[in-house]
Amino acid sequence: MQSRSKVFDDFSQLMTNAMGVAQGAREEAETAFKSMIDRWLADRDLVTREEFDAVRAMAQKAREENESLKARLDALEAASKG
Repeated sequence: MQSRSKVFDDFSQLMTNAMGVAQGAREEAETAFKSMIDRWLADRDLVTREEFDAVRAMAQKAREENESLKARLDALEAASKG
C-alpha cells in the first residue's frame, strides 16, 4: 500500500511542477506579446488620448480666437467705410 501512495505522491509532484512550468511559460508569452504590441504601436506613430485631447483643445481655442479676430476686423472695416 505504501508504494501506491508513493506513486500518487510522485504523480502529484510531477503535475505540480508541470503547472508551474506552464504558468511560467504563459507569463513569458504574455510579456513577449505585450512587448511586441508596444513596439508595433510605437512604430505606427500613434498619439495618446491625452495628446489628442490637448491638440483638440488648442485647435478649439485657435478657432475661437480666429472668430473673434474676424469679428473685430469686420467691425473695423465697416467703421472705416462708413
